[in-house]
Amino acid sequence: MPAPDPRLRATMHLVLLACAPGLLVLFWLHGWGVLINLLLCGASALASEALLLRWRQRPVAVALADGSAWVTAILLSAALPANAPWWLPVIAASAAIGLGKQAYGGVGRNPFNPAMVGYAVVLLSFPLQMSHWPGQTAGFSHSLSLSVASSDQIDAWASPTLLDVLRHNRSLTIDELFGNHPAFGHWGGWGSEWVNLAFLLGGLVLLQRKVFSWHAPVGLLGGLFLFSLLAWNGSGSDSNGSPLLHLLSGSTMLAAFFIATEPVSGCKRPLARLLFGFGAGLLIYLIRTWGSFADGTAFAILLMNLAAPALDRWAQRREQVQP
Repeated sequence: MPAPDPRLRATMHLVLLACAPGLLVLFWLHGWGVLINLLLCGASALASEALLLRWRQRPVAVALADGSAWVTAILLSAALPANAPWWLPVIAASAAIGLGKQAYGGVGRNPFNPAMVGYAVVLLSFPLQMSHWPGQTAGFSHSLSLSVASSDQIDAWASPTLLDVLRHNRSLTIDELFGNHPAFGHWGGWGSEWVNLAFLLGGLVLLQRKVFSWHAPVGLLGGLFLFSLLAWNGSGSDSNGSPLLHLLSGSTMLAAFFIATEPVSGCKRPLARLLFGFGAGLLIYLIRTWGSFADGTAFAILLMNLAAPALDRWAQRREQVQP
């Protein structure tokens, strides 16, 4: 039986460790629902991978040992609302592995980011459950009861995020929202600003360890910053939010350092990676501001996954014609 690629396994383990600061902050903010999501995503991802590998007559133990299924589960659990109904992470993780990974032949062959495939499936299918996050820390028994509760109970207990509020605001200024609305924190969304800073810390560790190059993260953050700055119309009631608000809200840092940097579905050449990230940053801003979804990270990454082969070919031709 072939052994798992030691380099792949080491990289996956390092990514898992780098996710720890962000997950700990999520746990501190939202309680045990984050851990329940993680366990449900992990169990569903491993079970789906094992079943599909057995059906495809591939070595199950080798594939499960590389850690890629756990990375997908971690990214999904960080992106899904805490205390979501139990079936939401199960469906998301199963779709991520089945539709985003094994349907194309397994690890190293997926043209789309598997975690974003799973996220997009549940976002399109269950937009109500995906649009609300808890506004308080829940104990274990409370989180467990919410996980198996009806959608009506969860909707009554949960609260909209900053990006949801900003999209539907028509009367309050940005200063009034920051001063009075519970979804707003100091610089970005309540809690999400600290989550973003924690994932930024983990991403910088991966960058320092040369797990990926700087091109995709800098491109994404630069694109989001530039277009939010150009479209920033002050703090009035019709404001789209400042660049700092967009950088520290939603899943910005998770997208920049853990999703846009996925090597298989992303670009291979440095210039193409930079353009990949820049395009993702632009799309995130456009979807947040004028699209039908509050964040837009999943769709931005998936659309850029489609463009990745063309960007690589263009970058290659450009390198060939340079003296």
